Amino acid sequence: DGSLLFQQVPMVEIDGMKLVQTRAICNYISTKYNLYGKDLKERTLIDMYVEGMFDLNELLMTYGYQPADKKEQHFANMMEKTENRYFPVFEKVLKDHGKDFLVGNQLSRADVQLLEIILMIEEWKPDMFAKFPLLQRFRARMSNIPTIKKFLQPGSQRKPPSDEDVVDKVMKIFY
Repeated sequence: DGSLLFQQVPMVEIDGMKLVQTRAICNYISTKYNLYGKDLKERTLIDMYVEGMFDLNELLMTYGYQPADKKEQHFANMMEKTENRYFPVFEKVLKDHGKDFLVGNQLSRADVQLLEIILMIEEWKPDMFAKFPLLQRFRARMSNIPTIKKFLQPGSQRKPPSDEDVVDKVMKIFY
């Protein structure tokens, strides 16, 4: 019916609109629910951090769909970049900002997205956080915000890792 503007997902129906493109969807929801900073400076910092997280997230999300002969190399590359490029940046941001959040004095989409990345990495390599005490404390703080805590409970809508059927379908399409 033409709802998928670029003939691809995701699409979110909200407020009478059919939004497509991940960043547009996230920007809209973040603005609507006051997770996008109080001014242009905060929004720019949020965008900057989120764009870095999108780069890391791309590595993380594609891991399960690597051909068997490339999986080990992809995992090593993804963990190396997480540990030596991305997590040091967010550890420094938290240190320099000196607040509970990455930007400003309230929860932003950058905080939510960083928590999701931390949780993903924790599933694969929990010992990585020994080098990042501020990220450990950040994870604990964010996970105890009542709405996030409820969302993280077993049976929530948090998407589990892809099962073998999904991986097989994706592998047949792309490889």
